[in-house]
Amino acid sequence: MSKGRIFSAMQPSGKFHLGNYMGALENWVKLQDEYDCIFAIADLHALTSAYADTSKLPGFIHDMMLDWLSAGLDPEKNIIFVQSQVKQHAELHLLLSMMTPLSWLERVPTYKDKLQNLGDQGKDINTYGFLGYPELMTADIVLYKAGWVPVGEDQNPHLELAREIVRRFNLMYGKEVFVEPQGLMSRAAVLPGIDGRKMSKSYGNTIPFAASPDELRERVRMIVTDPARIKKTDKGHPEVCVAFKFQKLFNADEVEQIEKDCREGCIGCVACKKRLAEKMVDAMADMHVRRQEYQDKPEKIREILDEGAKKARVIAEKTMEEVREVMHLA
Repeated sequence: MSKGRIFSAMQPSGKFHLGNYMGALENWVKLQDEYDCIFAIADLHALTSAYADTSKLPGFIHDMMLDWLSAGLDPEKNIIFVQSQVKQHAELHLLLSMMTPLSWLERVPTYKDKLQNLGDQGKDINTYGFLGYPELMTADIVLYKAGWVPVGEDQNPHLELAREIVRRFNLMYGKEVFVEPQGLMSRAAVLPGIDGRKMSKSYGNTIPFAASPDELRERVRMIVTDPARIKKTDKGHPEVCVAFKFQKLFNADEVEQIEKDCREGCIGCVACKKRLAEKMVDAMADMHVRRQEYQDKPEKIREILDEGAKKARVIAEKTMEEVREVMHLA
């Protein structure tokens, strides 16, 4: 293994939007040329809060894989698979849960927050599976002896728990079976929703990652601008304009001139957003082409996932042989 190994995963929980892409997937595409990468579609994790109705899960998995391929994740460079198709994830999760103190799981900061938030949405998540979410996350990572995990700050407590579990296991069974994973912090671009709030499916303010050029233009047209501007000649305030935040991310070459013209009342909001829309269409053109290549080829997607699972199982089983040996389960 000449490069450091990365493991990361996403839950297949619905339609992907542009904020999801810029928050994680864009970074994954960059990392695939620098690291030995393993990426999983975490369908088992999805069950921790969506266990009551799993009918949409196969479609979500297909759509997520299509999004990943469209974004530029290369199955020739990475191992990409569906989590439940590598049974060693479930086995290791079970074994780690036998020696992890309950208090460690209960003190994870996100546990009570999510318990409250999802409970408010009418979901019954007072389950062992939900409490053990970070334990399963630990199993996912250490199963492949990944040294690095691309995370945001909100995932740091989960990663620290993973390191504590690794230290406890290695000390308890007298062998350095697992590697302590480290966080690989990424400066992901934060993209607001078209109404200025956090981009979220529940708010209905997203820009779909799979949007066609025409749909993309329509969503950009709906982005809110400076509420104080009525006429084109009114002097604008870009710092309060949601469209201007998009300009800074997608139109770096012209953003300074656009800011100047806005403040001086030389460009209207309609023209500004039209210019933004074309920049965004150009930026996503290659992704749109890749999507068309796989759009009507579900068998190709299944083939990629099957091959990824085969490769993942080889690595995972080698680790599990060590685990079973030190736990005298061989």
